[in-house]
Amino acid sequence: MADRLHFSLVSPERELFNGDVDQVVVPGAEGEFGVLPGHAPVLSIIKPGVLRVIDGANTRRIFVNGGFADVTPDGLTVLAEEALDLADADISAASLDQDIKDASEDLRDATNDAARAIASAKIARAEALKAALGARTGAAAH
Repeated sequence: MADRLHFSLVSPERELFNGDVDQVVVPGAEGEFGVLPGHAPVLSIIKPGVLRVIDGANTRRIFVNGGFADVTPDGLTVLAEEALDLADADISAASLDQDIKDASEDLRDATNDAARAIASAKIARAEALKAALGARTGAAAH
């Protein structure tokens, strides 16, 4: 169908979505970008954030952490290192605050670049997920 975008979202655990939609908004490393049917081919790194799948009046919000978005003439494929449907998420802000605190301590105590990179990635993930969950409940602005 030329007026619909074929979209697939795959994580290491499972395929989260495979079907035709109106639009997908991807949290790319260079900023969010929308993909509509007929979009020019592009390959982008994904940053931690919310991927929005828009189909008619419905918007599905999925937290993604790392991976790639590949737009081809056949559609959009997102290979995410981690993906969590926010409608199903059962994570508290308190647990994310603890994750941020722990990772910040790891960052402070890191003795090499690899350890600093791991701790920084954990902080970025927890902060992005906390913001996504807050936006879901209306507690945070975009």
